[in-house]
Amino acid sequence: MVDGRPLSIQRRPGTEPLVIAHRGASVAAPPNTLAAFAAAADAGADLVELDVLGSLRVGHSEAEVTAEAPSLDEALALLAQLGLGAHVDMKVQGIERAVVAALARNGLLERALISTTWTPSLRRLAHAAPDLPRAIGYPRDRLSVSRFSWPRPITRGGAALLRSVMPVRLPALAAYAKADILALHHTLVSRAAVEAAHRRRIAVFVWTVNDPDEARRFDAFGVDAIVTDDPAGIRAAIREQLLLHR
Repeated sequence: MVDGRPLSIQRRPGTEPLVIAHRGASVAAPPNTLAAFAAAADAGADLVELDVLGSLRVGHSEAEVTAEAPSLDEALALLAQLGLGAHVDMKVQGIERAVVAALARNGLLERALISTTWTPSLRRLAHAAPDLPRAIGYPRDRLSVSRFSWPRPITRGGAALLRSVMPVRLPALAAYAKADILALHHTLVSRAAVEAAHRRRIAVFVWTVNDPDEARRFDAFGVDAIVTDDPAGIRAAIREQLLLHR
């Protein structure tokens, strides 16, 4: 866990990538709930990724918000209490200053990053809170496609074509968005893309990875963080690989 320490998004040689609990430890509790966030702490996650809507409620979409859905302040207060970092994924534009204010109220500005797929939002954040790490998500996951298994022919063919252009395309996207981090769907991550980003001092986060073998592969590529529904399992897989190479 980050456990009160300032967040470092750049991975140092010989260290593990950050493990980010996707909407909390979603294998243990319903996603985007306080129970899932508490489970992430028990699982040893470094940060919790949570989705925030225009209402400043936590949820992937307004249609999925229930009466039990916490407010952003409720979620951040719990993360601060648990010593976890916050990865706030903004699902709409126009709430940038409100999110920064909520992080400040809960003492999490030094242990947080903000992500979105909207480049204008990140450019506004770069002006409003220049020291707060900013991640551009790619591609835009409007329908929660990361939850489902894509057909293999589509995944292999389409993703292979996209991966081939990522080392050139993505650093340019990050520069335009004024992003410090590229948050990429796992089908688009290659060693070449990671190295191209790192040459420009841009971190690479990969989402959503629940398979231990895939996690070890991305760890070997040098990604800076792995976003997962199963932080305990992925942490164990990474540490196993680290021990084998010592």
